[in-house]
Amino acid sequence: MLDQIVDAVEFRTPEGIAAAISRLIRSGALNAGDRLPTVRDVAATLGVSPATVSNAWQALSGVGLITSRGRAGSYVLQASTPWMPPHFGELAGSHVTARLDLSTGTPDPALLPDLTAALTKLPTRADTASYLSAPVLPELDLQLRASWPYTVSSLTIVDGALDAISRSLEVLVRYGDRVVVENPTFPPFLDLLEHLGVERLPVDLDAEGMRPEQLAKALELGPVAIILQPRAQNPTGISMTEGRVRELARVLRAHAHLGDPVVIEDDHSGEISSSPAHSLGVWLPNRTLHIRSYAKSHGPDLRIAALGGPESLIDRIVARRLLGPGWTSRMLQTILYELLTASASVSTVHDARRMYQARQRLLSESLVRNGLEHAPSDGINTWIPVADEKAAIVSLAASGIRVAAGSTFVAAPGPTQFVRVTAGNVTEDFEVVGAALAAAALAT
Repeated sequence: MLDQIVDAVEFRTPEGIAAAISRLIRSGALNAGDRLPTVRDVAATLGVSPATVSNAWQALSGVGLITSRGRAGSYVLQASTPWMPPHFGELAGSHVTARLDLSTGTPDPALLPDLTAALTKLPTRADTASYLSAPVLPELDLQLRASWPYTVSSLTIVDGALDAISRSLEVLVRYGDRVVVENPTFPPFLDLLEHLGVERLPVDLDAEGMRPEQLAKALELGPVAIILQPRAQNPTGISMTEGRVRELARVLRAHAHLGDPVVIEDDHSGEISSSPAHSLGVWLPNRTLHIRSYAKSHGPDLRIAALGGPESLIDRIVARRLLGPGWTSRMLQTILYELLTASASVSTVHDARRMYQARQRLLSESLVRNGLEHAPSDGINTWIPVADEKAAIVSLAASGIRVAAGSTFVAAPGPTQFVRVTAGNVTEDFEVVGAALAAAALAT
């Protein structure tokens, strides 16, 4: 193993040594449970000081790749989330504590609305007629329709955006079908497609969203569905412009002779997005399923999202859910309705939207001042190109900053050099954080 490590090291610095071992671990050349050579043996063989190797070990420990067992030595760690699907597990990472964790993709808890007033609106006893009641509270249905980006035929409530996408795919696809996805995309989408035995067709993004010419080529392969994120795309933070949505609709209409794939839109950050709501449902209402999630704006643990689309598809989804979870708790629906209508919670979400926008701007300006070209993103995440992804992650970990590896989000084969940064969780020291991110991104 010592020779293997020495051969992999390109730069005999703490960052270079750590990056080399990180590559060996990620590639499977070093396995969970393997005992690493001693610091002194590595230092002697590389011709560096023990302190140099020790710093590399500390960086690797900081990102959860190795652990020290005292005199017993240092060992490669096993993934801490073996119960998760593979792509989801990569996104979850090692859960190592960092001074500043910008890897999560989750909202700032301090910016979520207070639930106290909404909880007072709940009944003192649970409803016993729920089995036969409509799946959506009438008042919530009206509220959602008033804010929907287009006139929608049917609405239902599900347990979060991923549940909505899973339910949608289950009624649309069969084994061997093809589905268009954004590249990069949200990793659990890839787990879902693999679970269903579906082939993914990656389509790249530009600054306005999914690229029309690539979508046109993908449509020639006969996909049955298209999954896209119209606002605050995860991981890039891109929001589609009205012109791009219109152009994508034009492409889909022009290729109608090849089939009618259903568009599944995941508007997971709509309430905290600084961009207007655009939907292909304006032009293609009979083949669009639009999802509005409230996890980022009102709290992930509410586990609630709205799904709208043509009655023929929504009815099938509702019927299938009756044979599983049945419906989404009307108590949770009551909480959501109160949060969407009470002035205090509406103001809180409005302030959160402005705060996330300001944080994105401040971090972007710091990156630019420190030599990295960057434009502010929408929502809570941003996508930063780096010279060496693994080296950047290790370098940032040594500074106490944790980010998500860009390779986790890639839907197409081939190398990528990006990191996803949850900019919405940077609350102070924007110049310090921006300088650290820029230095790690530019380092080779």
